[in-house]
Amino acid sequence: MTTLDEFTQPTAGPTSDPTLDTLRAHVTGQVVTERDAGYDAARAGFNLHFDQRPAVIVVAATSQDVAEGVRFAAEHGLRVSVRATGHGPGREPSGAVMINTSALTDVHIDPEHRIATIGAGAKWGAVLGPAQEHGLAPLLGSTTDVGAVGYTLGGGMGWLARRYGLASDATRSFELVTPDGTLLRTSATELPEIFWALKGGGAGTLGVVTSMEIDLFPVDTVYAGNLFYPIEIAREVLTRWRDWVADADRNLTSSVGIMHFPPIDLVPEPFRGRSFVIVRGCWSGALDEGAELIDAWRQWHAPEFDTWGPLPFAAADAISMDPTDPAPALATTEWFDTLPDEAIDTLLATMTPAPGQPPLVLGAEIRHAGGAIAEYASAAANDLGRSGEFLLGLLSMVPEPQLALAVEGALREARESLAPFVTGAAYLNFLEGEERSSRAVTAYSPENLARLRRVKATLDPDNRFCHGFGIA
Repeated sequence: MTTLDEFTQPTAGPTSDPTLDTLRAHVTGQVVTERDAGYDAARAGFNLHFDQRPAVIVVAATSQDVAEGVRFAAEHGLRVSVRATGHGPGREPSGAVMINTSALTDVHIDPEHRIATIGAGAKWGAVLGPAQEHGLAPLLGSTTDVGAVGYTLGGGMGWLARRYGLASDATRSFELVTPDGTLLRTSATELPEIFWALKGGGAGTLGVVTSMEIDLFPVDTVYAGNLFYPIEIAREVLTRWRDWVADADRNLTSSVGIMHFPPIDLVPEPFRGRSFVIVRGCWSGALDEGAELIDAWRQWHAPEFDTWGPLPFAAADAISMDPTDPAPALATTEWFDTLPDEAIDTLLATMTPAPGQPPLVLGAEIRHAGGAIAEYASAAANDLGRSGEFLLGLLSMVPEPQLALAVEGALREARESLAPFVTGAAYLNFLEGEERSSRAVTAYSPENLARLRRVKATLDPDNRFCHGFGIA
């Protein structure tokens, strides 16, 4: 077996190793180690808090490159991690082979059959724009800057989810490189058990997905946006929103959140250093009906800022307004079946910093699920991780590494305080780092976890793909 030292001992120049040279001869993309130019760019993620340093990185230019990289890892007994667009980091992959699929960006739109074929490195922006030219939309998430394939493998809950389901529900097929380096196609009729497992259990766990086919949906203009209310009436807003969505039409996917905007230049001046409670969402039905829904909020209490209105779905980024620049952050998540007043009070206490202290938890968002998300859960691998009614995401920035322990403590305390009210399941796409390994099993019922583990054991008996969801 090749030792890792052969790949990591420093040298005076670019990596020159007979074993790596053989791999390079079979790869049309790049093969880099920490001694090579391009290593930092190839390993970098969107979340700068996670400093991932694999032993070898294969920057694939083709699906065959992916297969060559995986075979190399298998031949030398090395673990494999997968990086597409740098989102959703898993366990630290020291000593592993990282397969970087960011260059596999081909996208093809078939408007007649409402299908998109998407490479593993393509972001949603490359899909949404061309699809919207035909009045169609994919089931993307809160930002077009996220990779489509990785997002879909974890489920994928976006602003059309209550109407059409999660992104994984709209998948027609995957092209997969298995842990032994075999390239195959899987769908509902071709290797259907693998196909089922990938849709909610396959992100970095069962192999490397190099492309997928998905359904597109007839969505053009929506009624969407944000209402920003003063933080002082947060409890009233949260309880009103909870009651408002109790019988919501499936055309409405919405959330309520608290945001402490930091006092930095990157934040627009009206929000800088201030805190708000925000009612956010997307209505995909008739525009006048959407306007009527939000007018009821405006009449109840005039917001300080109001961005709700007709919106071309091509501009869907304007709904969540997610940051586009990489930054160091930590996040966590919980599911609720109900939101009693006590849970809301506990969350508000969690989001209220001590007097004179800056907030450690900057953002909390509760998304309304149900609808098609819950309806299709029984057919999904991650059945428990999508069957709650309300999904909480908590976010903290980590501006300095020495603050990491304090931030981790604040998020842990938040989860502990909410423990009496949550289901115990996790939403997979909100898990990062060690949580991605340790909490993933809570997204599956015992029956589905056993079924998923059978697929895993068949494809990857040595658990070399151990940096994704922890299911082994």
